[in-house]
Amino acid sequence: MNKLLLQITLLVFTCSLFAQKKIEANQLQCEMLTNPLGIDVLQPRLSWLIKTSETELEQTAYQILVASSPENLAENKADLWDSGKVNSNVSVNITYAGKKLDSKDEAYWKVKIWTNKGESDWSKPAFWSMGILTYAEWKSTRWIGYNQLFSGDTVGQFSKLSARYVRKQINLEKKIKKAKVFIMGMGLYEFYVNGEKIGNQVLAPVPTDYTKNVKYNVFDVTNQLQQGDNVLGTILGNGRFFAMRQEYKPYKIKSFGFPKMALQLVVEYEDGTKETIKTDETWKFTPNGPIRANNEYDGETYDARKEIKDWNKVGFDDSHWMNLMWVQEPGGFYEGQMTPNMKVMDTVKPVSIKKTSKGTYILDMGQNMVGWLQLKVKGNSGDKVMMKFAESLQENGSLYIANLRDAKTTDTYILNGNGQEAWEPKFVYHGFRFVEITGFPGKPTLDNFLGKVVYDDMKTTGTFESSDETMNQIFKNAYWGIRGNYKGMPIDCPQRNERQPWLGDRTTGAYGESFIFNNQTLYAKWLDDIKYSQTLDGGIPDVAPAFWRYYGDGVTWQGAYIKVADMLHIQFGDTESIKKHYPYMKKWLLYMEDNYLKNDLMTKDKYGDWCVPPESLEIIRSQDPTRLTDGELLSSAFYYHLLQIMKKFARISEAKPEDIIYYDALANRVKKAFNDKFFHKENFSYANNTVTANVLPLAFDMVPDNLKEQVFQNMVHEIEVTKQGHISTGVVGTQFLMRTLTEFGRGDLAYKLASNKTYPSWGYMVENGATTIWELWNGNTADPKMNSQNHVMLLGDLMIWYYENMAGIKSSEAHPGFKQIIMKPDFNAGLSYVNASYNSIHGLIKSHWNIKRSMLTWQVTIPANTSALVYLPTTKASDVKVNRQRLASSKKDYQIKDEKLVLTLKSGTYKIEVN
Repeated sequence: MNKLLLQITLLVFTCSLFAQKKIEANQLQCEMLTNPLGIDVLQPRLSWLIKTSETELEQTAYQILVASSPENLAENKADLWDSGKVNSNVSVNITYAGKKLDSKDEAYWKVKIWTNKGESDWSKPAFWSMGILTYAEWKSTRWIGYNQLFSGDTVGQFSKLSARYVRKQINLEKKIKKAKVFIMGMGLYEFYVNGEKIGNQVLAPVPTDYTKNVKYNVFDVTNQLQQGDNVLGTILGNGRFFAMRQEYKPYKIKSFGFPKMALQLVVEYEDGTKETIKTDETWKFTPNGPIRANNEYDGETYDARKEIKDWNKVGFDDSHWMNLMWVQEPGGFYEGQMTPNMKVMDTVKPVSIKKTSKGTYILDMGQNMVGWLQLKVKGNSGDKVMMKFAESLQENGSLYIANLRDAKTTDTYILNGNGQEAWEPKFVYHGFRFVEITGFPGKPTLDNFLGKVVYDDMKTTGTFESSDETMNQIFKNAYWGIRGNYKGMPIDCPQRNERQPWLGDRTTGAYGESFIFNNQTLYAKWLDDIKYSQTLDGGIPDVAPAFWRYYGDGVTWQGAYIKVADMLHIQFGDTESIKKHYPYMKKWLLYMEDNYLKNDLMTKDKYGDWCVPPESLEIIRSQDPTRLTDGELLSSAFYYHLLQIMKKFARISEAKPEDIIYYDALANRVKKAFNDKFFHKENFSYANNTVTANVLPLAFDMVPDNLKEQVFQNMVHEIEVTKQGHISTGVVGTQFLMRTLTEFGRGDLAYKLASNKTYPSWGYMVENGATTIWELWNGNTADPKMNSQNHVMLLGDLMIWYYENMAGIKSSEAHPGFKQIIMKPDFNAGLSYVNASYNSIHGLIKSHWNIKRSMLTWQVTIPANTSALVYLPTTKASDVKVNRQRLASSKKDYQIKDEKLVLTLKSGTYKIEVN
């Protein structure tokens, strides 16, 4: 397999420059953002972040040194790469261009920069090591497992399989200098050395279609090993690998087999020799450990009476354990995992516990969350505590579980009776606010429970606060919903028997999420998931990885492949993902054209404008044709939009010039056919005049210039009059609604939609007790078959609008990754203040404005080595002060554009006042 197709450029380093008066007196301090072990990118990209108290600082040059040892680097012996002094202001995504690195090589690097304020010292060193780069190096490492059910195991609708406890005692005869373990544990694993769990990750590794690609993790275990006897131990859980309804619905859900693992422990001794310990048939296991069942949908059962003391330590007698067997590999190519694993990222204390009439207890966490409960309990051996998880309660106070479908969502703990016991599951997660506690010995209190919030290990990068409390709570709900649905891939919901990575849910959602979380590596990995799921003829599934065999051929869902890559470019300056995936995106576009483009219109659509507010509060999907948008209009408009993006991608990828000509010609044909068929001149509307039917051609620049204003005013009438100032769009239309309203001068109407409290609206969810975002606008009343209370697809472009249009934090497409920032808030939308921040790849951006008595006060922070175009609501320089100095007498650059005064500001913090 072509190694280039397997590269994912997710190695990101940041360095911080702390300057006071003289930049040359300070140091660069480097910090790793991601796990530097096991990189399988042949040319990783290096970045550094410049933090300084100096204003208007610009990098003018840099030099990178990369060495094979810290000693060489300390002596400036760059035996791997010396970039030399490079005259450039680029500080992110610098491609390593040194000697070719082989498997397991280590690289140590540092950087110095030159700026308009002086020269920096060398940074502190950073580090990365290469993974296993070829399949041949894994070939001699056998996959081991045991393809058999044991007592208590079942396969069917509610499959049960106990965890397999695996161990191997080894002897290391020499003094150890360095040791790393490379591990693939399917479906989930926890790894131990001499009784100590390695790493703080949970639910590892991240999920993939294991027949296409398998992720390995790498850990430095030097400090855990000792000369002499050692024990390597693994607990293998089921994850998505084994029987999440696969055997129950094999025609729909992929099946991968029984849990299995492959491992290499590479030990380097102080005398310079090396030894590699690998998995083979001498490894021992037992299925008779305490984890009796673990199924993502149904929960985990733990019998503490079956705990095996010291099973993962030297001296344990494993003579009664069975030998594992060599088993068939999963089938997918082996790749170093370049996105962080999940871990416990937060904790939540419950707010109340109440006894029910049937003697159980209802625990309220006060927040719809995703993860699990830690239980503390004291009782007799054999006492059984059951915890059933749900998002809401029925009127009688019992759990509402109808929306969970057939997911049992129950964890069970059986006590051993040895005093105070503490437990939490290892291989499941739940979406819940409420928990029914059954069988607790004695009377439980709040102190017996603690919520553990689990999602991908990524930094929160954005904050937002405004003068509107409803908008603030919506932001909080979005925050909780987004992070809860990051599970090594973006899933739709965390509670029912679905939890799938639907493409359509994140087509634009990924963009808004990127302001709140550093989701770059997650979505770069997801692009790989989509690529691996592509059929030979070019088709893309609705869900990727394709755990469900849904290949419905649409544009609005499958278009996420292109839109997410565009987001990575705009927000993170990532061009490598575009270059890597361009051939597959092009293949899909041609596939859709060949099969479904008729008379220059895209005729195939599967889901429509999914989840428009229905005519009845009790139904899921509207049957009213006046509310529904023509599927051909949706797919044709979206196809046109994607063709425009592909023109940009072709330039970035340095594709053949004919590609751009082809996209341009096809787009022009689609645009003409679209307007010929769907535009109605008599009332300046498209198709049946839904808001979605009009907002898409406006957002995609498909409306003739001389008709845009009329079409927009017609759309405004639909919102303000026909829909009485409420939202009427579904998943597709909502992706472009808020920004389009603001772009055409009606930010006030967008604000009304954002702050509404009556149905249908995001505020209606808040008013009805939501602490996350619902799947349906009527999620509190609709048929339970589809009313998840933790979905993010209906956010549309709301979070983008919060940041770009209300806070004024937007990346210039001409200078992506926030190298140039567009700061253009709509001060007239209706808010009186906004306080927001975003930690971009270039540094922290802040925007804090308020309006009092016709005075705008706006404090902005612009990171070092960037600039910003700052739009002010005036055309008079005499109305403006910058840092208490009148603009008219300052040396600040400005221009008048679109009836606004536009300042060009370089890095620093500025207080701007406008009368």
